[in-house]
Amino acid sequence: MLSVLIETRNDEEALARTLASLIGGAVEGVVREVVVCDTGSTDQTHHVAEHAGCHYVASGGIAAGIRQAKGDWLLLLEPGARLVEGWIEAVVAHTARQTMAARFVRARGSRTPFLARVFSGNRALADGLVISKPQAASLSKSAGSAEALARGLATKKLDAEIWVAPPKQQHRAPK
Repeated sequence: MLSVLIETRNDEEALARTLASLIGGAVEGVVREVVVCDTGSTDQTHHVAEHAGCHYVASGGIAAGIRQAKGDWLLLLEPGARLVEGWIEAVVAHTARQTMAARFVRARGSRTPFLARVFSGNRALADGLVISKPQAASLSKSAGSAEALARGLATKKLDAEIWVAPPKQQHRAPK
């Protein structure tokens, strides 16, 4: 069984979209729980998580979420990412035979051109991450965020697609 972890901050709408894509996994009994790890939201993220039946972790970040997770395998997603139909079978097959982490393949309409990827800086969690709980727990000791945990990790590619979350807008102070 799989525990889904989503690290969020002021992402109520994006969180709702991601949770909607997980419903099939919950119905099939693959998704055991969803843990929302909040890093200081001031919007209605807390209410979205509670109304969807998620476990809400208000402090401690991703490390606290990993400690709380009950599944042997974890699925880390960015708020706003959406899994494409067929993901359940791919994740179940991977977790049954593998010990190493894996990422999804970007859906065709979600792929960025090569030069845009080179110059924009890649987000380590953009493609999601399926990882064993012991490996995630070990990595979380030195990682301050889900993004840091996923960065530089050797992974396999799953035979399933993900619609990548749009990049968060950077709020800049006026000059």
